[in-house]
Amino acid sequence: MNVVTKPAVQSRVNDFTIKVATVNGTGSSSANTLLMKSIFRSGVPVVGKNLFPSNIQGLPTWYEIRVTKDGYQSPTGSVDLMVAMNGETYAKDLAEVCAGGYMIYDSTWPRPKLLERPDVTVIGVPLAQMCNARFATARIRVLMKNMAYVGAVAALVDLDMGIIRAMIEATFASKPKLIDSNMEAIELGYDYVRENFEWPLPLRVEKMDDTKGHIMIDGNTAAGLGCVYAGATVGAWYPITPSTSIMDGYKLFCDRFRTDKETGERQFCIIQAEDELASAGMVVGASWNGARAFTPTSGPGISLMSEFIGFAYYSEVPMVLFDVQRVGPSTGMPTRTQQGDILLAAYASHGDTKHIILFPANPQECFETAVEAFELAEWYQTPVFVLSDLDIGMNDWMIPELKWDDNWTPNRGKVLSADEIEKMEKFHRYLDVDGDAVPYRTLPGEHPKGSYFTRGSGHNKYGGYTEDSAEYQDVLDRLAVKFKNSALKVPKPVIVQAAKKTSLGIISVGGCDGAVKEALDVLGEHGVYADYLRVRAFPFNGEVKDFTEGHETVFVVEQNRDAQLRTLLINEACVEPQKLVPVLKYDGMPADRRFIVEGINSHLAAGARK
Repeated sequence: MNVVTKPAVQSRVNDFTIKVATVNGTGSSSANTLLMKSIFRSGVPVVGKNLFPSNIQGLPTWYEIRVTKDGYQSPTGSVDLMVAMNGETYAKDLAEVCAGGYMIYDSTWPRPKLLERPDVTVIGVPLAQMCNARFATARIRVLMKNMAYVGAVAALVDLDMGIIRAMIEATFASKPKLIDSNMEAIELGYDYVRENFEWPLPLRVEKMDDTKGHIMIDGNTAAGLGCVYAGATVGAWYPITPSTSIMDGYKLFCDRFRTDKETGERQFCIIQAEDELASAGMVVGASWNGARAFTPTSGPGISLMSEFIGFAYYSEVPMVLFDVQRVGPSTGMPTRTQQGDILLAAYASHGDTKHIILFPANPQECFETAVEAFELAEWYQTPVFVLSDLDIGMNDWMIPELKWDDNWTPNRGKVLSADEIEKMEKFHRYLDVDGDAVPYRTLPGEHPKGSYFTRGSGHNKYGGYTEDSAEYQDVLDRLAVKFKNSALKVPKPVIVQAAKKTSLGIISVGGCDGAVKEALDVLGEHGVYADYLRVRAFPFNGEVKDFTEGHETVFVVEQNRDAQLRTLLINEACVEPQKLVPVLKYDGMPADRRFIVEGINSHLAAGARK
């Protein structure tokens, strides 16, 4: 038996990070998901982050699993156990391991240089050699080598093999032979570690009961389900990373819930358009006809859709857009995360436009904001953006089970029925009858008296064509009032008060939420206290302004270079610029506590020196 003699991390039960380094296209995704979900099934909170290249195969890919008994939702920024399966990235992978950490590699091909770092324990397991001896074809050997490292990790961190077997059996219930072969590969790695090394490591999994009532899901799948729940029947899109899986999820759930079991008739329509502009036009057309319609895309798609977004804003047609943000500008890095579309979404299209934006922070809120987006779009007869990001949309998160209320019914807003139209002397599409800046609308074919000409050119409050300056300005002013009033209906910000009274505040948005919460805990342990406000929607309501006025310094944490949320706060909430201190991360990686703590501490230290 090999005895571990190098410095080891302190015993850390249910509190460590595993990172798996592989090559894209080698089938490691299933193995990594199995490993993560086995920890989840052990009752231990866990977070999975997939870092993959934008090509199909051949380049390095990593999968990070954070085991977190405290239920944190962000990465730690460090690695305790590295599974190095890609020879080309050994040096980089070894450098990432924290002092006292561990590195597993395939010792079929000895790598003496791996032993050069004295503060890391290197564990060699001949994965390829064992799989080559047991499995017949090259492709099967590659796939089973992935399962073998699952077994090796399971032994080292003391994972319950019964849980792993149950998951394999559930996955391959219809293919018993695959159950046996996968378990055989897992047991190869598991048995080798147990026979040749001391186990478990100081990093280990101990069963808890903290995942009860929770599920693992990604934000795009949750958003797709939210669209079904909200009553959306039309989805149009052009494929683009990282939003395409929203439509995959939507179709999956429509096939289940919107298909007549007896006749097979589908009660939904999904269209893959020729480009993003066309998909936006399809959504406008479907919404104008009375359907709840949406399109998922990312930043480049929003740029192309801007003409139809402006049309929907000015002609007052409901429209829901999911922008799963990625790194820009231009093509940027399609498989990395960022929050670079905040200003793009707020003012999308030419001319004077402002749009409602919802900012989910996790997959649970992707589901919930999908529903809210359709409600707001129809009530205010305007485009509504749901601004997610790649980290939320494509990674696995642990969230509470989603709530489905069979008694919930959509609010279609101010849509006139045939009887209501019949009783009217004359219908005017853009007339503010109630004084709330939202006119009534009709649906095609409902009643002849409800017909009108929909135009994106100049029109007056009666719906007629105009180039009269006063009439044009009258409509534009009402649109501004309608947008301002929407602040009363959009989701309110979430405010977390510090344990002690403080003059420091933090404002953040979306996927930064988990990192901010963890950073607050770290700062509090060192005597630095800050209140926290998470923006959930634009336009901002009065609570945002009150929060900034109640603090001397407000750190604005976001994932873009140009402090876009900060700019929006200055422009739209009239916050004093000198009060807002930007804390920015824009390297494409998910937010973690370290950059927030370091950003805040460096500012406070500079102030102390002054």
